Amino acid sequence: MPVGRPRMFDADAALGAALRVFWTKGYEGASLDELTKAMGMNRPSLYSTFGNKEELFRRALDLYTHGPGPASIAALDEPTARRVVEALLQSTVEQSTDPSTPAGCLLVQGALVCGEAGESIKKELEGRRSMVLAALTARLDRSVAEGDLPANTDAARLARYIMVVSNGIAVHAAGGTAREDLLATVDVALSVWPTEE
Repeated sequence: MPVGRPRMFDADAALGAALRVFWTKGYEGASLDELTKAMGMNRPSLYSTFGNKEELFRRALDLYTHGPGPASIAALDEPTARRVVEALLQSTVEQSTDPSTPAGCLLVQGALVCGEAGESIKKELEGRRSMVLAALTARLDRSVAEGDLPANTDAARLARYIMVVSNGIAVHAAGGTAREDLLATVDVALSVWPTEE
């Protein structure tokens, strides 16, 4: 019985390389030529291993959310709502400006500009960001119920505000804003923290 040729590449390493290309270029900005070059494979190998470009991007997203992404989610375990938000925003700054990875956030930048071909990817990213928003809203709701936040706090609005700040941090980091300036933005965001009226 003939034995198949051994793969000449490491699929995990190739996926990591694809992640960096998508993170830097976005979904539509990443060409198949750039992806195959970074991954060290030809197009037929890419297709047979990862499916099409869309499936490759989804797998890269999974790698991202199980790698650099979760530190923000870990912030939800902080003991108070203020610490949750502070930890979430600070981790966004740290991740978005980490010199060992591309600047910014793949979930924010991955499909900022997408044509019709990338519409399903845009929806995928919206869905993943919505899950983070829902988790933060639930955590802030719990803080209201526990008396950690004022009873009149609109948890959904506060969560949306925090996510807008977080996403803005990622966009500015991708544009080259310095870490210390982004940390100062976190301080400003926390200066409007809800208090009893």
